[in-house]
Amino acid sequence: MSYNAANPLDNAFEFDLDSPLTAYWLALLRVVTGWWFFHAGVTKLIEDGLAFTYGPAYLQQMTGTALGPIPVWMGNNLGPLIQAGVPLGETLIGLGLMVGALVRLASFFGAVFMTLFWVGNAGFGHGLVNGDLMGLLLFGTMMVLATGRYFGLDAILEQTTLVKRHPKLRYLLG
Repeated sequence: MSYNAANPLDNAFEFDLDSPLTAYWLALLRVVTGWWFFHAGVTKLIEDGLAFTYGPAYLQQMTGTALGPIPVWMGNNLGPLIQAGVPLGETLIGLGLMVGALVRLASFFGAVFMTLFWVGNAGFGHGLVNGDLMGLLLFGTMMVLATGRYFGLDAILEQTTLVKRHPKLRYLLG
């Protein structure tokens, strides 16, 4: 490919997903993100078990945020679900990502978590772009690029008879 001096934007840019370097990078991204969520969930489970009371308490105090009464209602009415769901969800999402199993499904739920965390931040003391938004972008990237196929169990699961018989299951893998 030659450089066009008249129009430097004329050059084609290629992002080859079949490159070994890309495969290593996507696998590393998946495992590190998985560890981040797994560690957060396991730490909560060790410290609080299935009674992660900080989540509902935090929501109950969000009276003056852009979200209005929604988080307060959630904190008051969905407390048990939040107490158990946050540590279990983080742990399972992280585990799925680390081993590369059901990565698209795990990434979807990770994106849901990160959206709730990002919106729940609501004060946006550092602006709209913060760590929660970056986590949301990581999960979106793993969903789109099907990172479980790179050195993950999803590559093996795609070869099973069940997935071959029901090809739509591939959308959960990757």
